[in-house]
Amino acid sequence: MGSRKKQMADAIKERKKQIAFAKLNNCPTSPRKMRLVADLVRGEKVEQALNILKFSQKEASGRLEKLLLSAIANWQSKNEDADIETAELFVKEIRVDGGSMLKRLRPAPQGRAHRIRKRSNHVTLVVGANNNTQS
Repeated sequence: MGSRKKQMADAIKERKKQIAFAKLNNCPTSPRKMRLVADLVRGEKVEQALNILKFSQKEASGRLEKLLLSAIANWQSKNEDADIETAELFVKEIRVDGGSMLKRLRPAPQGRAHRIRKRSNHVTLVVGANNNTQS
C-alpha cells in the first residue's frame, strides 16, 4: 500500500471512529407515528435526547430510547479510552423508512371487504461526537 493511500485509509478510519449507529428493523409502528418522535430528537445532544424520549407520552419513544442507548453503547465499544461526557455526543442522523406491510381484510357492508394495511418501519440512528473537543 502506498503512503498516500495509507494516510487516507487512516484518516477514514479515524472519522469512522467518531460515529456509531444502531438499527431497528420491522418495528410494528407506522412510519408516520415514529417520525413524529424522531423529529423531536434529531440534532440534539444525547443527554437531552434521552430526557425528551423518557418523558414523551408516545409509544414510539420507548423504542427510540432503547435504540439510542444501543447506539451509545456501540460508540463506547469503538472508543474504549474516551469518555462520553467529554466527547459531547449528539444525534447526528435519524432516519425512519417504511418496512413491510401486513395486509388484512375487514368485512364491510353489502358483502364487500376493506383492506387494512398494518405498517411497520425501519429506524437508523447515527450518533456522532463533536470534533471541536477531540482536536
